[in-house]
Amino acid sequence: MKKVIYLVMIAMAISTIGTGCAQAQDRISTETAGLPKVYFIKEITSENLVKIYEALGRKAKGNVAVKLSTGEPGNNNYLQPALIKNLVQSVKGTIIECNTAYGGGRTNTETHLKAAADHGFTAIAKVDIMDADGEVSLPVKGGKHLKEDFVGKNYLNYDFTVVLSHFKGHPMGGFGGAIKNISIGIASSQGKAWIHSAGKTKSQSEVWSNLPPQDDFLESMAEAAKAVVDHCGDCILYISVANNLSVDCDCVAKPEDPKMGDIGILASLDPVALDKACTDMVRASADHGKIHLIERIDSRHGMHTLDHAEELGIGSQKYELVKLK
Repeated sequence: MKKVIYLVMIAMAISTIGTGCAQAQDRISTETAGLPKVYFIKEITSENLVKIYEALGRKAKGNVAVKLSTGEPGNNNYLQPALIKNLVQSVKGTIIECNTAYGGGRTNTETHLKAAADHGFTAIAKVDIMDADGEVSLPVKGGKHLKEDFVGKNYLNYDFTVVLSHFKGHPMGGFGGAIKNISIGIASSQGKAWIHSAGKTKSQSEVWSNLPPQDDFLESMAEAAKAVVDHCGDCILYISVANNLSVDCDCVAKPEDPKMGDIGILASLDPVALDKACTDMVRASADHGKIHLIERIDSRHGMHTLDHAEELGIGSQKYELVKLK
């Protein structure tokens, strides 16, 4: 009899544990329901770039633009052509860029194309400097500083955009990821000055001597990104490679050497969630070298860009992380 009672008690305990686990799983499912997914692969390879693109479940169709940084001459931290070649060619993409607003080796179309060729990009795909023949305006809905965003004229030729970002630090924005890549990256040369000045000037010579308050600049980046997101609708996706994690952007000719190790590849259909996941992974890293990148992000108040982007309805800072192997 005692043995029977003992077995019944064990069965009840197991049942209770099972119920508790099920309730915990239900709670987790409820908490993540409806949140944007951010996919993550630790190993950075060309094959995994294609794999994470396919995991997003949104096929790049039509005339596909691949937005990335071709890198300032002297900088070697940009995404290497050998790494991205399979992805770019699998979507039959054209690499798109616009000229810079700060001088340097990519300030005009001729030198920009030379930099792209020297860095190996023209060997894997066509490269389009989109503001070579001018710019067009995209409306900004709900902006505090910008009512329009000026992008390279040729951007209107594309049906779909693959935003392929090198996640790293940035001298002015704190960090560079998906939001920066579609705002300043797709902006024309004059459009870049417009964003940096928070809508005060399109003059590349005037902007640097009369910069706005930092938060106004960060908010302007988010607002320019809003214009691109609205223009694309569902015809856009975002992939970020968190490697060569310098505190400086690929636009810097002589960047600081990375102080922390690579993190991996992340991707999402939500640019805010993707940028937040990248910064979260930096902060959660066991690598002591992260302090340099965190200092750069926080000293520039970089997370404010995501706060404003979320307010504008671009995306969510809450997300579900999905790890792929």
